[in-house]
Amino acid sequence: MKRERRIKIIATLGPASATEEMCAKLFEAGVDVFRINMSHTQRETLQEKVAMLRGLEGKFRRPVGILADLQGPKLRVGQFGGDGGVMLAKGARFTLDSDPAPGDAKRVHLPHPEILSALEPGHHLILDDGKLRLVVEKASDKAAVTKVLIGGRLSSRKGVSLPDTTIAVSAMTEKDRADAEVAAEVGVDWIALSFVQRPEDMADLRKIVRGRALALAKIEKPQAVARMEEIIDASDAIMVARGDLGVEMPLEQVPGTQKRLTRMARLKGKPVVVATQMLESMITSPVPTRAEVSDVATAVFEGADAVMLSAESAAGQYPIEAVTMMNRIAEEVEGDAIYRSILESQRNEPEATGADAIAKASHEIAETLNLKAICAWTSSGSTAFRIARERPNSTVIALTPNRATARRLTLVWGVHAIVTKDASDADDMAFRACKFAVREHYAKLGDRIIVVAGVPFGTPGATNMVRIAFVAQEHVEKA
Repeated sequence: MKRERRIKIIATLGPASATEEMCAKLFEAGVDVFRINMSHTQRETLQEKVAMLRGLEGKFRRPVGILADLQGPKLRVGQFGGDGGVMLAKGARFTLDSDPAPGDAKRVHLPHPEILSALEPGHHLILDDGKLRLVVEKASDKAAVTKVLIGGRLSSRKGVSLPDTTIAVSAMTEKDRADAEVAAEVGVDWIALSFVQRPEDMADLRKIVRGRALALAKIEKPQAVARMEEIIDASDAIMVARGDLGVEMPLEQVPGTQKRLTRMARLKGKPVVVATQMLESMITSPVPTRAEVSDVATAVFEGADAVMLSAESAAGQYPIEAVTMMNRIAEEVEGDAIYRSILESQRNEPEATGADAIAKASHEIAETLNLKAICAWTSSGSTAFRIARERPNSTVIALTPNRATARRLTLVWGVHAIVTKDASDADDMAFRACKFAVREHYAKLGDRIIVVAGVPFGTPGATNMVRIAFVAQEHVEKA
């Protein structure tokens, strides 16, 4: 199955996409990676979902990516007495404290001592997804006295966001640690960590995963934006999670932040996913708004590796239509003349490594000779990652003996992964690269392709060879 676009599509599983039949339809419509939201998934049923998605690989003879998204810490206020809520007037004083007694119009329990110990005067608290805003006037380990900047009704157990406060605890809860261990054990390809604040959060995830999956950092807090370069360095990929990011920082700053994150990730050669509310209206409508189409197109123009559907595919009335629309938008943008010029204007200089030099050379040769495909033999996937960083006009065909590597590459821009046994020598390497390029309809008789590999074969990180190969009749016959 050949995609006619380079950017990848991630779809979230949910009640609207719970069956293998529906997932097969979504894959046919364009999904490359399926996201399992651990906030709504029991560990006991995770293996069943993974097995269901793996069943698609036999049906379509293509690798299917699976992303497990950890819930992260859920910070909430305590319970109120009476009818379970109070009205907070603008300008009023309101205290959040360590007293577990039911709250009233003057105070409420904040069952997170780590927050109370971290708050300082001038810090803001955002409650109930941005509906209310407070500013701290006095703070201690036992209580924080605040002034109400934006009032409204506050009910029991509503969420708390802290745009100015770095909490001195890991982004991983005990539930996240258990979920990450199970997700790695059952063989998901990517594990996403929510509410990352510092690079050490990603180090915590890596210790649990131990290389069994790749680690993705969700950037949804201002603290993470402030340390974006360090966090990207500590991650295998990032996600611009615009939902919570738009709650914790001024909305008008989110588009610029999205662009900076996308470009920084591309500079580092790490995949970047743009997520949240991309086709939100298609939860209940068969067609998106014009603004949503423009939003998806912007992510494609910027060269993001993937765009993601959340409720649209998990609980919406039109999951297949949403995927189909996202696929159509991506194909249209990538066919636009200005698309290539934007990517080329943002191209970065290679790092001073052999792998980056080879990736750069293969891209320039392909551009100069107008070659159809760059075939990269890769064991770990790193060669394909580095070539994709160049955003070449040629398709990147990743040939790997490792099925796990092929599945992980489903998230990477422009990469078409194929599982095959390793090459025995240089001639076998070139022959089978040509054969697969023909079989997958990326080249035909008389075309030329580039073959990238490492010698000795099967050695991770040893990319050191570029070869131009001609597609001959024997390749067509064997395809």
